Amino acid sequence: MTPAATTLPKDGAPNPPTAPSPGGLSSIQARHELTASGPNTMPDTSAHPLRMALEKFWAPVPWMLEAAIVLQCALGKYVEAGIIAGLLVFNAALGLLQESRAQATLAALKSRLALSASVQRDGKWSIVPAADLVPGDVVKLSLGGVVAADMRLTSGNVLLDHSMLTGESEPIEASAGVQTFAGALVRRGEAVGVVTATGARTRFGRTAELVRTAHVVSSQQKAVLLVVRNLAAFNGVVIALLIAYALFVHMPVADIVPLVLTAVLASIPVALPATFTLSAALGARALAKQGVLSTRLTAVDEAGTMDVLCADKTGTLTCNALSVTSVHAMAGFDKGHVLALAALASAEGGQDPVDTAIRTASEAGVVADAPKLVTFTAFDPAKKMSEALAMAPGGGTQRIVKGAFAVVSTLAAPSPDAVAQANTLEQQGLRVLAVAAGAPDVLQLVGLVALSDPPRADSAALVTELHELGVRAVMVTGDAPATAAIVAHAVGLDGAICPPGPIPEEVAPQAFAVFAGVMPEDKYKLVKAFQQGGHIVGMCGDGANDAPALRQAQIGIAVSTATDVAKSAAGMVLTEPGLAGIVAAVKEGRITFQRIMTYTLNSILKKIVTALLLVFGLIMTGHAVLTPLLMVILMIAGDFLAMSLTTDNVDPSPSPNAWKIGNLTIAGVVMGIALLAFCTAVLATGKFALGLGTAALQTLTFVTLVFGSQAMLYAIRQRRRMWGARPSVWLVASSATDVLIALLLAIGGIAMTALPATTVIGVLAAAVVFAVVMNAVKIPVFARLSMT
Repeated sequence: MTPAATTLPKDGAPNPPTAPSPGGLSSIQARHELTASGPNTMPDTSAHPLRMALEKFWAPVPWMLEAAIVLQCALGKYVEAGIIAGLLVFNAALGLLQESRAQATLAALKSRLALSASVQRDGKWSIVPAADLVPGDVVKLSLGGVVAADMRLTSGNVLLDHSMLTGESEPIEASAGVQTFAGALVRRGEAVGVVTATGARTRFGRTAELVRTAHVVSSQQKAVLLVVRNLAAFNGVVIALLIAYALFVHMPVADIVPLVLTAVLASIPVALPATFTLSAALGARALAKQGVLSTRLTAVDEAGTMDVLCADKTGTLTCNALSVTSVHAMAGFDKGHVLALAALASAEGGQDPVDTAIRTASEAGVVADAPKLVTFTAFDPAKKMSEALAMAPGGGTQRIVKGAFAVVSTLAAPSPDAVAQANTLEQQGLRVLAVAAGAPDVLQLVGLVALSDPPRADSAALVTELHELGVRAVMVTGDAPATAAIVAHAVGLDGAICPPGPIPEEVAPQAFAVFAGVMPEDKYKLVKAFQQGGHIVGMCGDGANDAPALRQAQIGIAVSTATDVAKSAAGMVLTEPGLAGIVAAVKEGRITFQRIMTYTLNSILKKIVTALLLVFGLIMTGHAVLTPLLMVILMIAGDFLAMSLTTDNVDPSPSPNAWKIGNLTIAGVVMGIALLAFCTAVLATGKFALGLGTAALQTLTFVTLVFGSQAMLYAIRQRRRMWGARPSVWLVASSATDVLIALLLAIGGIAMTALPATTVIGVLAAAVVFAVVMNAVKIPVFARLSMT
């Protein structure tokens, strides 16, 4: 850094020179500063694709599969090892679909920055790449340009649009001494400023850094880890018991190793990650038909668990476009003439949002006897008004002035009623303009025009429906508290407004309905504060200022008019105008959650039963009742065919879902005990009543697990009713396939010892009866555990 910029203030930006150098920096100074401070760009932190792919093989489920592959190879079972390796690769490939969007977000942030800038160096103005700007550079801002770095204006007047950076809905008039930021848009005028910060030190750069570092572990990831942890711990105990008993009965080591391998395979929820991915993908496809694009698959089922929605005001709950809210005509005039006169004093076809709103409103009601424009004088920031000369219908020149009420009042004395009306409108958070007209030297106040950024037509309905769904909505905005409060009341967010200042470290969503005057980092901190309180948080926004919070939230939602920055940071993007997609996402997310929970419960109880059945079978027969090959077939035919649960017809829950792994495990144990009893009874029948040998008992165990698991699956797929909605076609088809495979293999003696058809059909019939019984048993069990 140069001597003038050796310390850093609290915001992280370098201290700029107190005044620009005459004629700007020299080329030598600029090169020196560029070497010291670096280019005016965002750092490239993109991850290598190979590294991203390899990370998919480093997690609990892959570890268990990899251990099984090693054991199979050690036993010389290369075919089985290849099959498991295929399952591992399949899971990894699907997992890549859920990869982070942070790099895309940073790329979008970079694209928002200006590509070039007009800079004064060596006493001359020239166009240089924006990346070459350095602190101390003198830069010219012109109409339609993008501010290329943080800078302080030294001369001129411009209208700056900071809405995508700060959330402020109205552009600001900026002159000498005003600070502006990289990414702002110049709507009007021309000015000169001195650069105060570049690259990662700009406000835009700090926003990019927040986006890069923002991360939250999804509840889905936590659920998978907890399920795998619990199953691994349980299976570890089972394996220890198996080894201890096998040694006690002096079982040969050659028989113990396959038994241990079978137990390891029995505990792996091999298709669980893939099922999460597939279910979310199907939910995303359903949402796409409703105008919601999912950019992160985890956001789909997270929408079902969301209990708090933080909604940005500008551009999200509101239209991010000024419009005329009300017109107050003075005595002797009507609203139509007030708007007609105001339109004459407004620029046509420009970028000024105030003038555009007034002209749009005047076009809705044409006044027949309106004056004809002669000359127009554009808005003068120094005078804070614009004016026009027009020819009145009866002849004679008429001067028309439009501007701030305080300014126009000095030209045309207002009545006490006009002053009272202006004060009332301003207290409501509206922008108030006064219109005066008359002879060039004698003006009369014609009326007042109030403007605002109105709420979207469906914002109030969204808030109401979310409340009915059990989701708490709060407004988070950079606007002033008074303005935010008015919009909040209009959309149904009635409640306390958080006092200005830093976001409290421990704040509950129920404490406030509105958080106003917050900066991008404050929105980010608020989302984190809610998450630390145990809430699943959604964030809805449209601008670059919302990107860090959108990225940090479990479900970030960008509206259809959002910037590329917001869209790439969000987990969902509304592709159609309006907010109806948010409610659709919540409902579809809850459907997705129900499907995933059914599969998870089914997986837990099957793994528990299979592991315990190995223990009971060993005690009962003195031999392993399943071989590693039979276990692999069960994994493929059972676990992967059960993925059809992702298409099942389910009822969404009336309130936010939550992953209660403890209750889910208890339910799995209780229902698993019933399935274990069924399987053990069939095995005992085969051993003692039918006198089957060891190999035949292994086949019997295989078909019993297949048929019993299918019976249990149909019992648990609906948790609040006996049978519920009819199963999907894909679920029925996969069940039929699973049963048919078991029938063909067992009766045909393929990969196992053949059993009589009557025996296999008898087990199937018993499973049907078992399904009916379990459908009645499940209701009190799930009600007791609050699993709905």
